[in-house]
Amino acid sequence: MTTETTTATAGTAAATPGEIGAAAAGTWTLGDLEINRIGFGAMRLPQTGEAFAPDAVPRDRNDAIAVLRRAVDLGVNHIDTAAFYFSRLRSANELINQALAPYPDDLVITTKVGPGRAPSGDWLPHATPGLLRGQVEENLRQLGRDHLDVVNLRVVGTDSIAERFGALADLRAAGLIRHLGVSNVTPEHLEEARAIAPVVCVQNQYGIGVRPEHDAFVRACGEQGVAFVPFYAIAGTGRTAGAGATEHEEVRAVARAHGTGAAAVRLAWTLHQGPHVLAIPGTGDLRHLTENVAAGALRLSPDELTALDSLHRRTA
Repeated sequence: MTTETTTATAGTAAATPGEIGAAAAGTWTLGDLEINRIGFGAMRLPQTGEAFAPDAVPRDRNDAIAVLRRAVDLGVNHIDTAAFYFSRLRSANELINQALAPYPDDLVITTKVGPGRAPSGDWLPHATPGLLRGQVEENLRQLGRDHLDVVNLRVVGTDSIAERFGALADLRAAGLIRHLGVSNVTPEHLEEARAIAPVVCVQNQYGIGVRPEHDAFVRACGEQGVAFVPFYAIAGTGRTAGAGATEHEEVRAVARAHGTGAAAVRLAWTLHQGPHVLAIPGTGDLRHLTENVAAGALRLSPDELTALDSLHRRTA
């Protein structure tokens, strides 16, 4: 990955009185850090098109910076990122640093470790316990921080995570990390992690029609006071490629009734799954950003929730 120096544009205007800000979604507390439930995911920021694609076109630097600054203007104070979010010319962490440092006092930046990518973009084997400190320090350097607010251990498979999570717990005790979370995990993983150190969030794929078998896990997280943070809540099975061109009629009907788009309905449905459920939609488009943030104010009726719940169970 190469670097490029570009002069950033000035910050965007603050939210106007008529605009819907992130506070409309309500708040949740990650450990001792209070955040608005509508946040921002940085995965799509370094490129246009599919994330991690070898031929992805790097996003215009000024456009990416404008989106980040606008998100904060709209009250977003929770940004999800990772050192492995980069394209040929862009790094999500470095964009966040350039756009937002010195950081607002209430801004919470969540990152994840475990996966790694070579400068070429090729994926590396997931980090062993001994390599996790290097990944944490890489995030610290790129973000320009002396500690990380929240670090998620990203997991692949069902093997024990005790040794790797224990390594992160040691870094927390050393002051490099404030709070810990887990990503792409099973209930058994969460139980294992919580026996080692406090866990403030679970970040798993979830949304309408995606993993209804995790419904009970989502509820259980709330009962334990652990935030549940769905990824691909809009994209669904489209994953890194984003949402598809077609949409289910149930979602379109609710969108028409509220005068909004399908993405907002999907986000609103996840937020309706419990006060502990957060949203981290990502985009490089200012209009989509505004629509995503406004989804936090969308209140679905019992009948609409019933229809969407039925779709959720039927389309998995």
